[in-house]
Amino acid sequence: MNLMSALPLDVVSGVILFWLALGLLGLALQRSPELICRFLFPAGAAISLLLAATGLWALGDGADIAVLPLGLPDLPLHLRLDALSAYFLILLGGASFGISLYAAGYFKTMQGQSLALLCLEYHLFLASMALVLIADDAYLFMVAWETMALSSYFLVVTDHAIPDIRRAGFLYLLIAHVGAMAILLNFGVMQAGHGISAYTFDAMRGVHLSALWSSIAFLLALFGFGAKAGMLPMHVWLPEAHPAAPSPVSALMSGVMLKMAIYGILRVTFDLLGTQLWWWGVLLLGLGLLTALFGVMFAAVQGDMKRLLAYSSIENIGLMLTGIGLTMIFHVYGKNTLAALSLTATLYHSINHAFFKSLLFIGTGSILHATGVRNMGQLGGLIRYMPWVSVLMLVGVLAISGLPPLNGFVSEWLLLQAFLLSPGLPNSYVNMLVPVAAGGVALAAALSAYVMVKFYGVIFLGQRRDTELHDAHDAGLWERAGMVWLALGCVVLGLMPVFVVGQIDAVSLSLLGVRLGNATADWMFLAPVDTHRASYGPLYFLLAVSGVMLLTVLLVRRLYHGRTRRGPAWDCGFPAQTARMQDTAEGFGQPIRRIFEPFFKIENEVPTPFDSSPHYQGVSEDKLWYLLYLPLKSITEKLSGWAGLLQHGRIHLYLSYTFVTLIVLLIFV
Repeated sequence: MNLMSALPLDVVSGVILFWLALGLLGLALQRSPELICRFLFPAGAAISLLLAATGLWALGDGADIAVLPLGLPDLPLHLRLDALSAYFLILLGGASFGISLYAAGYFKTMQGQSLALLCLEYHLFLASMALVLIADDAYLFMVAWETMALSSYFLVVTDHAIPDIRRAGFLYLLIAHVGAMAILLNFGVMQAGHGISAYTFDAMRGVHLSALWSSIAFLLALFGFGAKAGMLPMHVWLPEAHPAAPSPVSALMSGVMLKMAIYGILRVTFDLLGTQLWWWGVLLLGLGLLTALFGVMFAAVQGDMKRLLAYSSIENIGLMLTGIGLTMIFHVYGKNTLAALSLTATLYHSINHAFFKSLLFIGTGSILHATGVRNMGQLGGLIRYMPWVSVLMLVGVLAISGLPPLNGFVSEWLLLQAFLLSPGLPNSYVNMLVPVAAGGVALAAALSAYVMVKFYGVIFLGQRRDTELHDAHDAGLWERAGMVWLALGCVVLGLMPVFVVGQIDAVSLSLLGVRLGNATADWMFLAPVDTHRASYGPLYFLLAVSGVMLLTVLLVRRLYHGRTRRGPAWDCGFPAQTARMQDTAEGFGQPIRRIFEPFFKIENEVPTPFDSSPHYQGVSEDKLWYLLYLPLKSITEKLSGWAGLLQHGRIHLYLSYTFVTLIVLLIFV
């Protein structure tokens, strides 16, 4: 294929086929695991970079459409590459490039057959996510969506010999299929009984549903895509599946796959459904805030590294849902500039989260490889043994904490600006909700920074809590390359917000019919609405911070005449310091556990003064699991038991059931 003469959609289709070919080639090379790691995963990374470049190329070129001679007899497969799908292709390609580079080093210790299967599942996972983004009919979308779910399930249960991992995989697959059923029903409602040809997205765009049926379609889409995104209360699979999966897979699922659900919500609500209602936005806003606060609260009390990051992903998904809800409210009431601002913040945060969360997940993978420990209570002082990992993960920690000039600050700042600049809306109830929601977003952002201080401090700073940690080693060359790419993405996305917002304008124009033009008027300053009201210059901020740090160093060196001296750290008047006296992960989260105690199911193991080996342990569990999911499990088991009564293994009873069914049909049809 000549890339210079090919259409962007042709290149994306070629990338999908190439990923599938790499997966099949991995099966053929199962006796050569070194070739799989040295050539196939880097080749997949290179094609990811091509996908990101193609998405950037197609972002402002309008829709590119193709019909394939495949599929059902009266429903061929339809492909479409527009601004929305192009933007998420950039996200997919950019993040998966770094993750695939990392995977080339991470999986090198696996055996041949296991590695070959993982190579197939991994590249099938990537290909299915790309196919979700360019599918233009319900049939192809559901095939790609289910392929994405199944391939990621097999990746989650890579270590299927462990019962807890099998349980986590089953829970993930169950909720994924329940969500897929809701998405399928949503397409059925939007098809509105117009025949099989109306299952194309183009036909759905032309269907005019009543307010009732539009609301039913929206609620089904919200439930289906929300289950995949980890929205409350369908979040329970996420803190189980992400820790169970290998770290590169966790990075792909959290950094990329969750955004497929965000893409689906945007596609249905702003593209396929012709209208929106104000209460849809209020519902999304409320669920997003609850999800964000729930996620960050549970992240604060976790002692497991990967579970902490998984709950943090729930928090960030909540912020994105909040942004979509605010966009919908502004759009319904004709505040199109503010709608574009909140949509820009949502899309910006989506790609930001893809980079910094992927970086943090693969960083924990390096820690697991080096120490074999996932519990933060057994770590500490790793900055001395893993300098590359510690520095690169510090970039991710600062980015996810929303500190300038990194990327996490820009999207959260834009979202808060959308709240603060909102004028009086016609609905008084919505007017009261907006300030409360702004406070909730600010609280979630502050708690997120608190969580990351705990995460980084307990793992990397202080003294090592386990004597065996002195054998810890730094990440290898491939792992470093992947982490450097993702860290560089956090920096570039933070320093070039004007360029990024300018690209997002193409998506805003296609979905809302308006661009956020003022934000890109000056490439040095990001001004959401007006430079006199609010603006942000990341380069100036970076120069100012660097200047202050340099000036401080020069002044200190001048005051001390260049002399340096070393001494022991301050011991608070007690010289017999040990690693056991450091603040633990559980102790760091204790204030959050105390403040939000009604939201946790807490089990404490407290020692008595007479214990010879005192031990304290606190476990904070999800109350929703006990209030919602366990009762549902009991009801399902009872219904299954009653249904089992019909199965006696006797043929005459089954014939009787058939006869009674036919009689009922003849009476009522």
